[in-house]
Amino acid sequence: MTELIIAMDFSSKEEVYSFLEKFKHEQLFLKIGMELYYKEGPKIVEVIKAQGHKIFLDLKLHDIPNTVERTMKNLKSLGVDMVNVHAAGGLEMMKAARQGFGEGIMIAVTQLTSTSEKSMQAEQLINESLQTSVLNYAKLTQEAGLDGVVCSALEASLIHNHVDKQFLCVTPGIRPKTSSVGDQKRVVSPMEACELGSDYIVIGRPITQSHNPYESYKAILKEMENAHE
Repeated sequence: MTELIIAMDFSSKEEVYSFLEKFKHEQLFLKIGMELYYKEGPKIVEVIKAQGHKIFLDLKLHDIPNTVERTMKNLKSLGVDMVNVHAAGGLEMMKAARQGFGEGIMIAVTQLTSTSEKSMQAEQLINESLQTSVLNYAKLTQEAGLDGVVCSALEASLIHNHVDKQFLCVTPGIRPKTSSVGDQKRVVSPMEACELGSDYIVIGRPITQSHNPYESYKAILKEMENAHE
């Protein structure tokens, strides 16, 4: 069953607390990204965890192996449930990340969902298809001992078929049909993501910027349930 992660696309703890007030009786899986973490620091993680929510700390580490390993040890002490690195950091860096974090869900970013095949080829000088690049990173991630990847839902079935059925595909770039795609390039709906094999879907603005976040959240959950019927 696909699980929903809500991206906390906020700039301050006050915005977060106001948002969570609308979900007093829900246990959520929340993504804290760089914008919020760099503003509020580890304290925001501690407060949200104390409320009973799960946390995907989305900092996309990409540095030399020793630095990443030591950083992961610090992140593990916060009690987060999921962390990530950039697969482009390489096999040794990802192995070091796993060593530092220990048990817990660790995934690697393949290609950002804001990246098109054209821009990847022109700017990263990867003269392959986008799908080939994503699959290569997924196989490298599995070899490093990580649990899955961040990818587009459009690549989820490819990864499950060529890497492992149990290998996690965490997919941002999810937009209900009525929502703007914003800066995303490879976008699908919640129902499509479930049908394509996403294990977790990450949705931010369609919920956090909704006039009624709770109703939008429930509508997306209903759409996901319908996809699995």
